[in-house]
Amino acid sequence: MIVIVGLVILVAAVIAGVTGVLANGGHAHEVTHFAVFGYHVTGSTGTLFLYGIVIGALGMLGLSMLLAGARRTSRRGRDARRGLAQSRRETAAVSADRDDLIGQRDIARGSTASTPGGDGAARNGSDPGLRGPSLSERLFGRRPAAAQPAPSASQAPAPVAQPEPPAGQAAAVPAGPLAPAQ
Repeated sequence: MIVIVGLVILVAAVIAGVTGVLANGGHAHEVTHFAVFGYHVTGSTGTLFLYGIVIGALGMLGLSMLLAGARRTSRRGRDARRGLAQSRRETAAVSADRDDLIGQRDIARGSTASTPGGDGAARNGSDPGLRGPSLSERLFGRRPAAAQPAPSASQAPAPVAQPEPPAGQAAAVPAGPLAPAQ
């Protein structure tokens, strides 16, 4: 709506300017003693009116550029303030979570340190039985293998029979037991 009103005002100003320049032409409307910054303007009052229109248009262009720059600067400032407020909220939330986790850890350490073990000694986390899986075990899901005695020569494993592949397919793995590499 504001754009339409601005367009109507602009068209009316252009019509008034053109009418003013054309109506004030000729010898009857001569400007005799008029100077701007030491420059003597000669011609008719219509020419002087045209100069006024040009100067007014340049002034409006400069003013609109100034306001557009101020609007852009204020928008950037508003966005920066909004981002700072959001960052502070996120920092406060993360700090609260961290404080909660530290409190939980301290409570867990306190209860672990005061719990007597099966042998009557206090367990403070130095017992290897209390340790959880290592980082690589947690990441890759590997569990330590239980210690097994080495097989003797008399306890050699029996060869495992492999199923036959369906008809029309070649076996991807050769049949028969695989010899261990030495």
